[in-house]
Amino acid sequence: MVGMSVAHVLAFVGVVLLAAMTPGPDFAIVVRRSVRSGVRSGMAAALGVGAGVFVWAVSAAVGVAALLEASAVAFSIVKIAGAIYLLYLGIRALRSASRRDDPAEQNADRGPQSVWTSFRQGLLCNLLNPKVAAFFMALMPQFVGDGSAYGVTLLLAGIAGATALSWFCVLANLVSALRRVFARPAVRRVVDAVMGTALVGLGIRLAATSRP
Repeated sequence: MVGMSVAHVLAFVGVVLLAAMTPGPDFAIVVRRSVRSGVRSGMAAALGVGAGVFVWAVSAAVGVAALLEASAVAFSIVKIAGAIYLLYLGIRALRSASRRDDPAEQNADRGPQSVWTSFRQGLLCNLLNPKVAAFFMALMPQFVGDGSAYGVTLLLAGIAGATALSWFCVLANLVSALRRVFARPAVRRVVDAVMGTALVGLGIRLAATSRP
């Protein structure tokens, strides 16, 4: 890679990995989809998160994400949309925790529609989080110079997306390895209650976030 050493790439991967491992909305979505619908849905959610990370990394490198920092209106729109979406997912999880499991609903949770739903939730959860934009706006300029080719930008963005995807796939598999425990209705309701509360809290916290 022109102008970048292996050490720089490893440093970039390390920073992105640490950010991905920090519990937040993406973490909650991947865990809940893995518990509700199994490893395929958990990995689909992970893929959605990875795609969102790729988009934000590219946007930050080419300056598009800077609009969120420059425009209070743009930042507020993304922030409010993200907060509403997190609240929506959190309330759905809390509703699931408050009622008995329906066999028909469980089967739907494991079908092809569940995979698409998981991907969409992972993608939107990441794209509607202006904190992710702020993170990459601070990170990308340190690794992508003004004269860097678009190929370098796309490669680093791909590395960022792959790093996030790898971590969340590991998380989905770890959660799914405990399926026997999570398959118990009482345990699933507890997980839904915890994840729902976390998502509602994250939504409220995001709504209260001010521009960086």
